[in-house]
Amino acid sequence: MANSVIKVDQSLMSEMNKYYLKQTADKTPPGAVFSAKTANCTITAYKSGKVLFQGSGAEQEAAKWGKEEKKDVKAKKPVNSIYAPPPNISSLSVIGSDEVGTGDFFGPMTVVSAYVKKEQIPLLQELGVKDSKNLTDPQIVRIAKDIIKIIPYSLLILHNEKYNELQAKGMSQGKMKGLLHNQAIQLLSKKIAPEKPDAILIDQFAEPGVYFNYLKGEKFTTENTYFSTKAESVHIAVAAASIIARYSFVKEFEKLSLSAGTTLPKGAGAKVDQAAAEIINKKGISYLHTITKKHFANTEKAMRLAGK
Repeated sequence: MANSVIKVDQSLMSEMNKYYLKQTADKTPPGAVFSAKTANCTITAYKSGKVLFQGSGAEQEAAKWGKEEKKDVKAKKPVNSIYAPPPNISSLSVIGSDEVGTGDFFGPMTVVSAYVKKEQIPLLQELGVKDSKNLTDPQIVRIAKDIIKIIPYSLLILHNEKYNELQAKGMSQGKMKGLLHNQAIQLLSKKIAPEKPDAILIDQFAEPGVYFNYLKGEKFTTENTYFSTKAESVHIAVAAASIIARYSFVKEFEKLSLSAGTTLPKGAGAKVDQAAAEIINKKGISYLHTITKKHFANTEKAMRLAGK
């Protein structure tokens, strides 16, 4: 995949954030200010001022904003991991696991594990199952309502108050994700027993060793368990899990919007800060904490906007 990196100042980064606002991605990587996706390029802007462009249109898109940084030419050692998916995984019967809501200030974290038998792959493709980031919310709702009748799955929702409680006790978001993925996989494995999947594929958010370290003291399996970034493009089971997780997230988001008395924006950008400030003035900071991940920087920004 082609990629380009440029360095920008705070002013230009803010301008870029506004420019790509309508194309902002659902998930923002750790350390990133925003992430967006055009037809042929993914843009990720980091707090360091570096902006990474990935995809066939990377160089062209980067050229709009600045000159590409010189790359250090270093030979990379090939990664040979026992947790890398086998070449034929896309044709196997797989439990796929993915999460949604980790980069959103408002709303819960939802984790889903879904089991897709190899015989069901063509049907799910026919129903339009693909990466949820490339689908609108109405498409998500329509497809999810179809697939939840067809495939077994396990859904876990970590509501904001519990999330904040765990975070206040020192638990990282990564560990929360690890525990939830494992719990969803264990529950689904019991649901489909005695049948066993050919493989378990987790959308990678941490190195496998780190993931299993999160699970110390928990029951888990390493047998036929694999990890991959962008796993929704590796096996349709992860794409299905992503869609169901997004569907649940959308429903929870609608409930929170009703409770807040306003349509809440997704993500963690400037619109979110403004909405949070309005909620502080209407319902108070204590209420805000019940519907947000309060350790996000948005809390401080919203309090400043609200004059608190």
